[in-house]
Amino acid sequence: MKRVSEWMRKPMKAVMVMLVAGFVGACTDNTDTPPAKQTVTDVVLANNDFTILRDAIQYAGLADALRVGTLTVFAPNDAAFRASGFANAAAVRALPVATVKSVLQYHVLGSRIAAADIPVARNTAVATLEGPNLFVSKLTASSGVSVNNARVTAADVKADNGVIHVIDRVMRPPALNLLQVAQGNPDFTYLVAAATRAATSNPAVLSALTSTTNAFTVFAPTNQAFIAAGFPTIASINAAPAATLAAVVLNHVIADRAFSPTLATGNANAASGGKLAVTVGTSGVTVAGKGNTQPANVVSADILATNGVVHVVDRVLLP
Repeated sequence: MKRVSEWMRKPMKAVMVMLVAGFVGACTDNTDTPPAKQTVTDVVLANNDFTILRDAIQYAGLADALRVGTLTVFAPNDAAFRASGFANAAAVRALPVATVKSVLQYHVLGSRIAAADIPVARNTAVATLEGPNLFVSKLTASSGVSVNNARVTAADVKADNGVIHVIDRVMRPPALNLLQVAQGNPDFTYLVAAATRAATSNPAVLSALTSTTNAFTVFAPTNQAFIAAGFPTIASINAAPAATLAAVVLNHVIADRAFSPTLATGNANAASGGKLAVTVGTSGVTVAGKGNTQPANVVSADILATNGVVHVVDRVLLP
């Protein structure tokens, strides 16, 4: 009671000073600690749709790198990893660390680009932290955004050091040109033989497949497709007139980087001078040359090369 009475005997001015000081101190205590920053890494760590990506970032040693700078990240969610052949984090960890790091850095830009900032255009090239470009497309002002063969399923997820766009595929940085892609695939030995033979008549065949300045799309027939078209062996290809093969091979090439999200039903101009009829439907994509009675099915899409993209087809496209 003595202490209370002593306090009550203090001059009112002193009491007011003490109250104000206490109030200011309380306010200061509430604002001294700012809210924790949510960097790109923190957003990924906190989102349970990114469990495979989160593990991949940690495995590749990129967690700290994605906390600094100003970034745009095209982030594959778990469904995207599974659709790209990675069932779980263990499947990612089966790859060398350097490979995973390269793939992840191919998904990252060194600047902030919101979806609204992406121009209405096909294949706008943007540099990645890995080096090779990504190709971003927005076909109309109101349409969705795609990047290479991936579609953006959720745009503009904010982070303190950038922005995240969720995508439905994992993208691989290209290392080989179109010819090298074909040469490295045992199911394209007939196509390589046809292109090599055709080039003796028309050098444009190999110059398109190896170009360092222009981009092309190749609808690449499998070996079985050539066999069904009347070429039972590679020897039969080498015995065919080179000019005939040149017309056939160039009928599979269009002068465009045509990823599957940007394909549309209609005619495409082949490098042979003819037209290819492309049909995009709910069951897939088909393509036919003027000489085809049945269209070819695209059985595997969007194999990226340094100078274009390959779609595997199950029929030869006849001019």
